[in-house]
Amino acid sequence: MDNSGKEKEATALMAEAEKKMKSSQSFFGALFGVWYWCELCMHLTSFASLFNQSHLFFHSGGSKMEEACDMYVRAANMYKMAKNWCAAGNAFSQAARLHLQMQSKHDAATNFIDAGNAFKKADPQEAINCLNRAIEIYTDMGRFTIAAKHHITIAEIYETELVDIDKAVAHYEQAADYYKGEESTSSANKCLLKVATYAAQLEQYPKAIEIYEQVGTHAMDSTLLKYSAKDHFFKAALCHFCVDAHNAQLAVQKYEEMFPAFSDSRECKLLKKLLDAHEEQNVDAYTDSVKEFDTISRLDQWLTTMLLRIKKTIQDDESDLR
Repeated sequence: MDNSGKEKEATALMAEAEKKMKSSQSFFGALFGVWYWCELCMHLTSFASLFNQSHLFFHSGGSKMEEACDMYVRAANMYKMAKNWCAAGNAFSQAARLHLQMQSKHDAATNFIDAGNAFKKADPQEAINCLNRAIEIYTDMGRFTIAAKHHITIAEIYETELVDIDKAVAHYEQAADYYKGEESTSSANKCLLKVATYAAQLEQYPKAIEIYEQVGTHAMDSTLLKYSAKDHFFKAALCHFCVDAHNAQLAVQKYEEMFPAFSDSRECKLLKKLLDAHEEQNVDAYTDSVKEFDTISRLDQWLTTMLLRIKKTIQDDESDLR
């Protein structure tokens, strides 16, 4: 479908919005003259009459800015139809800045989000810049839940587009903090689990363990989330295992005492088999136990990575003995 007509129409709207803005700026440039005129005329004109004239003068400039905002948004939507994502993002950003000038914070934040969503398809870094502007506005308004949601969006852009895991983690942590402040524990825990995933991959095991234990403890006290507690304790134990087998053994005992249902789980039984294999320095037994578990519960990439790291400690120990 040919959308070139939409793009031309959008460009014309942008030009018209610019004219409105110049007209508005000319209006505001005359303000000093207005106030000088007011001083001269105070003794000739009643204050009420002067106020009404000034109000009309201000309203004229404000309405031009509102019309320009509307034109920028309409242009942005036409650029979206033409799949010109950068132009759409720029138009939404222009509208957002105008709304800020008019002290319309909510509308400004909405337009910055629209700009960010458009830029995501063409310029990830500019998308992040726009989303950060929106977050600043939302936090200033006390809208922390919405701000947290957009921190997650930024984290996902860093994960998938810009591949900067440290920055992704920072935004997931900020989102978790905002959710905690708003008593949205489940949402906070989802963000923290992302942090734990990356912390373990980066071999920051104490940080990962703390999060998995915290989330697991919260889950085991919830009727709806109780089943997931075993997964969190399983991952915490694997992180312990990557550091030290003895600590892993103590952790498994602790989790069984905290959450008796963990003892009967396939995850706990696997951990005990792996601990035995490690103690015996039996790589074959270790591998067979993992394969048996995988036939029923497929291992994801994270679990595979952790289990391979632990297996390598057995192989390294074997090499040391030779």
